[in-house]
Amino acid sequence: MNFPAELQYSKSHEWVKMLDDATALVGITDFAQSELGDLVFINLPAEGDTVTKEEAFCDVESVKAVSDVMSPVTGVVAEVNEALLDAPEKLNEAPYEAWIAKISDITDREELLDAAAYEAFIAQQ
Repeated sequence: MNFPAELQYSKSHEWVKMLDDATALVGITDFAQSELGDLVFINLPAEGDTVTKEEAFCDVESVKAVSDVMSPVTGVVAEVNEALLDAPEKLNEAPYEAWIAKISDITDREELLDAAAYEAFIAQQ
Protein backbone atom coordinates (compact mmCIF):
# COMPACT_ATOMS: atom_id res chain seq x y z
CA MET A 1 0.00 0.00 0.00
CA ASN A 2 1.09 3.52 -0.80
CA PHE A 3 0.48 6.44 1.63
CA PRO A 4 2.06 9.68 0.33
CA ALA A 5 3.31 11.77 3.25
CA GLU A 6 2.14 15.09 1.77
CA LEU A 7 -1.52 14.02 1.91
CA GLN A 8 -4.01 13.79 4.76
CA TYR A 9 -6.45 10.91 5.13
CA SER A 10 -9.92 10.17 6.50
CA LYS A 11 -10.98 7.03 8.33
CA SER A 12 -13.47 6.45 5.49
CA HIS A 13 -10.47 6.09 3.11
CA GLU A 14 -10.39 9.35 1.22
CA TRP A 15 -7.28 11.50 0.75
CA VAL A 16 -7.00 15.28 0.93
CA LYS A 17 -4.31 17.38 -0.74
CA MET A 18 -4.45 20.93 0.57
CA LEU A 19 -3.77 23.47 -2.20
CA ASP A 20 -4.07 26.45 0.16
CA ASP A 21 -5.71 27.15 3.53
CA ALA A 22 -9.25 26.66 2.21
CA THR A 23 -8.99 24.57 -1.00
CA ALA A 24 -8.10 20.92 -1.53
CA LEU A 25 -8.23 18.05 -3.97
CA VAL A 26 -10.05 14.94 -2.74
CA GLY A 27 -9.83 11.35 -3.95
CA ILE A 28 -9.92 7.77 -2.71
CA THR A 29 -6.92 6.03 -1.17
CA ASP A 30 -4.94 3.11 -2.53
CA PHE A 31 -6.51 0.98 0.22
CA ALA A 32 -10.03 2.03 -0.85
CA GLN A 33 -9.51 1.27 -4.53
CA SER A 34 -7.99 -2.15 -3.70
CA GLU A 35 -10.96 -3.02 -1.47
CA LEU A 36 -13.49 -1.83 -4.07
CA GLY A 37 -12.01 -3.75 -6.98
CA ASP A 38 -12.13 -2.66 -10.62
CA LEU A 39 -14.08 0.59 -10.88
CA VAL A 40 -16.38 0.86 -13.88
CA PHE A 41 -18.45 4.02 -13.18
CA ILE A 42 -18.36 7.18 -11.07
CA ASN A 43 -21.25 9.49 -10.27
CA LEU A 44 -19.52 12.84 -9.71
CA PRO A 45 -20.89 15.67 -7.59
CA ALA A 46 -21.91 18.90 -9.34
CA GLU A 47 -19.86 22.07 -9.23
CA GLY A 48 -21.38 24.35 -6.61
CA ASP A 49 -22.66 21.47 -4.47
CA THR A 50 -22.13 21.85 -0.75
CA VAL A 51 -20.41 18.85 0.80
CA THR A 52 -20.44 17.93 4.47
CA LYS A 53 -17.75 16.00 6.30
CA GLU A 54 -18.62 12.31 6.76
CA GLU A 55 -21.56 12.49 4.31
CA ALA A 56 -21.63 10.94 0.82
CA PHE A 57 -20.73 13.39 -1.94
CA CYS A 58 -20.48 10.93 -4.87
CA ASP A 59 -20.49 7.21 -5.54
CA VAL A 60 -18.42 4.72 -7.46
CA GLU A 61 -19.47 1.45 -9.03
CA SER A 62 -17.12 -1.50 -9.15
CA VAL A 63 -17.57 -4.99 -10.46
CA LYS A 64 -18.53 -5.85 -6.86
CA ALA A 65 -20.96 -3.12 -5.77
CA VAL A 66 -21.89 0.56 -5.68
CA SER A 67 -20.18 2.43 -2.84
CA ASP A 68 -20.59 5.93 -1.48
CA VAL A 69 -17.55 8.18 -1.31
CA MET A 70 -17.67 10.21 1.88
CA SER A 71 -16.49 13.79 2.03
CA PRO A 72 -13.48 14.15 4.33
CA VAL A 73 -14.15 17.90 4.72
CA THR A 74 -17.00 20.40 4.69
CA GLY A 75 -17.00 22.90 1.82
CA VAL A 76 -18.17 23.62 -1.74
CA VAL A 77 -17.35 21.67 -4.91
CA ALA A 78 -15.28 24.09 -7.00
CA GLU A 79 -14.36 21.63 -9.77
CA VAL A 80 -14.79 17.95 -10.66
CA ASN A 81 -12.42 15.67 -12.54
CA GLU A 82 -14.57 15.00 -15.61
CA ALA A 83 -11.86 12.74 -17.10
CA LEU A 84 -13.06 10.09 -14.64
CA LEU A 85 -16.43 9.89 -16.40
CA ASP A 86 -14.76 8.27 -19.41
CA ALA A 87 -12.01 6.49 -17.46
CA PRO A 88 -13.07 5.58 -13.89
CA GLU A 89 -10.30 2.94 -13.90
CA LYS A 90 -7.83 5.80 -13.31
CA LEU A 91 -8.94 5.61 -9.66
CA ASN A 92 -7.52 2.06 -9.59
CA GLU A 93 -4.43 2.77 -11.68
CA ALA A 94 -3.27 5.97 -9.96
CA PRO A 95 -5.45 6.71 -6.91
CA TYR A 96 -3.35 9.67 -5.73
CA GLU A 97 -3.30 11.35 -9.15
CA ALA A 98 -6.96 10.71 -10.03
CA TRP A 99 -8.63 13.31 -7.83
CA ILE A 100 -12.43 13.34 -7.75
CA ALA A 101 -13.22 16.91 -6.76
CA LYS A 102 -11.63 20.20 -5.81
CA ILE A 103 -13.31 21.48 -2.65
CA SER A 104 -13.15 25.16 -1.69
CA ASP A 105 -14.26 27.16 1.38
CA ILE A 106 -13.15 24.22 3.53
CA THR A 107 -14.07 24.00 7.17
CA ASP A 108 -14.13 21.05 9.53
CA ARG A 109 -10.96 19.14 8.66
CA GLU A 110 -9.50 18.69 12.14
CA GLU A 111 -9.93 14.89 12.24
CA LEU A 112 -7.81 14.13 9.18
CA LEU A 113 -4.90 11.74 9.72
CA ASP A 114 -1.31 12.06 8.56
CA ALA A 115 0.21 9.22 6.53
CA ALA A 116 1.68 7.40 9.55
CA ALA A 117 -1.59 7.56 11.50
CA TYR A 118 -3.57 6.38 8.47
CA GLU A 119 -1.18 3.48 7.90
CA ALA A 120 -1.57 2.49 11.58
CA PHE A 121 -5.38 2.76 11.21
CA ILE A 122 -5.32 0.46 8.14
CA ALA A 123 -3.18 -2.08 10.03
CA GLN A 124 -5.96 -2.37 12.63
CA GLN A 125 -8.66 -3.11 10.02
